[in-house]
Amino acid sequence: MGQKTGYLPGAFDMFHIGHLNIIRRARAACDRLVVGVVTDEVMLQSKGKPPVVPFAERLEIVSCIVGVDEAVADLSSDKLVMWRSLHFDMVFKGDDWRGTPKGDRLERDLGGVGVEVVYFPYTTQTSSTLLRRWLAAAAS
Repeated sequence: MGQKTGYLPGAFDMFHIGHLNIIRRARAACDRLVVGVVTDEVMLQSKGKPPVVPFAERLEIVSCIVGVDEAVADLSSDKLVMWRSLHFDMVFKGDDWRGTPKGDRLERDLGGVGVEVVYFPYTTQTSSTLLRRWLAAAAS
């Protein structure tokens, strides 16, 4: 059986323990871990807001995390685009995606090319959204 390559896409804005948790879990589930950091444009398109931390800095942070074999620019919210260039065997997402239209589409699209979708527990006590709210409240 060959080496399993895993792909973990994300914004990784305002890096926090939830990001570290999912990277650690993904690393333990595959032989080689590629982490895709979405560009500022993709984040704005998919989340409707720009990142707090610019793309180049987010990519540099992720590339320095122990267990990340390669950090790449994720250029599309369509993960088939990244699969075509990386040919990963599994993709990792937080379980907040499970059973949602986005998660169902991810499973359908990537399942069609033999990619396993693996969900990990979402860290509810810390998220970039919560950090944004806290910062906004502190600033006012």
